[in-house]
Amino acid sequence: MSLYNIEVETIKGEAGTLAPYKGQVLLIVNTATKCGFAGQFAGLQKLHDKYREQGFSVLGFPNGQFANQEPGNDNEVAEACQINFGVTFPLFAKADVIGSHIHPLFKHLTSEARGVLGSKFIKWNFTKFLVDQNGNVLKRFGSTKTPEQIESHIRKLLNQPTPV
Repeated sequence: MSLYNIEVETIKGEAGTLAPYKGQVLLIVNTATKCGFAGQFAGLQKLHDKYREQGFSVLGFPNGQFANQEPGNDNEVAEACQINFGVTFPLFAKADVIGSHIHPLFKHLTSEARGVLGSKFIKWNFTKFLVDQNGNVLKRFGSTKTPEQIESHIRKLLNQPTPV
């Protein structure tokens, strides 16, 4: 199954796929506005702004499965992300990232990029998946890995020189 054929819904309720992102480097993240890692929204937005002209996008998928740290509906989540964190990168409808109702996107991501000790399961909010321009899931980063720590991996895929 191609990543680009997976059906997704935007945070505004529009159905589609990830096909519009074909050819881009992607950082797909399960987010939560009430999570202790929510401070990473700023770093994710900074990466999105810095590299979007070079073919990079952050895609946020809100999730309330971990301690209900994303309690609102999609409209409330969108508002909180924009007002509290200045998020302008694409957000999608709340999606299950674990369990029997796992969204097909996260089923695909977790089978392609395993976690610690080969685990498929996402352990917490702000797990990040790096996808290359061809839709290959290259790497998974846990919640504690900050956007700033991931930037070098993004630069490499975009063929950007490392700053001195």
